[in-house]
Amino acid sequence: MSANIVEWIIRIPVLLFAITIHEYAHGKAALSLGDPTAKNAGRLTLNPISHIDPIGAICFFLFYIGWAKPVPVDTRYFKNPRRDIILMALSGPIANFAAAFVTGLFIRHFLIIWEAYLVFLLYMILMNIGLGLFNLIPIPPLDGSHVLENMLPSSVFRHYEKIRRYVPLVFIGILLFDRFLNLKIVERILWKPIIIITQFFGGDNATNLLKASGIL
Repeated sequence: MSANIVEWIIRIPVLLFAITIHEYAHGKAALSLGDPTAKNAGRLTLNPISHIDPIGAICFFLFYIGWAKPVPVDTRYFKNPRRDIILMALSGPIANFAAAFVTGLFIRHFLIIWEAYLVFLLYMILMNIGLGLFNLIPIPPLDGSHVLENMLPSSVFRHYEKIRRYVPLVFIGILLFDRFLNLKIVERILWKPIIIITQFFGGDNATNLLKASGIL
């Protein structure tokens, strides 16, 4: 079996896992903060089909970063909406970083010279870090935008709200131009931090994996 086929077979379940724990964490955090909306909508589940956003999944395959279908949230349930929205928004990236950290421990201490296993570990750590970091960007509809919105003063937020609806289209356009014109905008912003965190979590073994895969 060729290396490319192995990578694609492994990449799909890793992607599904990453987006599933991301959205499940959002729903679980919202529930713990008093909002049962995600649970009532059937989104508090580890079934990946419930969380897939087609455009976000395509971007993940193209750029190694992307997003899932947001879980529904009703902020009226929150006792402290600004604080609780931030906590709920951060829970998704934190879940991905936790998965990447555990993967890093396997890379450090349980490395087996088996092609499929090594590819699995590499994609598991890269995709989870990529999803976590990407979603921290303060651009709608990403999680970072919810953090930013609830940290802005009311006067500034009113101006931000006027342009909010147009930002996602511009951002998707930038991603497409970045991919097809090889501008490397995404790489300059996120790829180096992804590599640095991968090496931090996985140590020298992670560096060797990245070199062996041709990434470094």
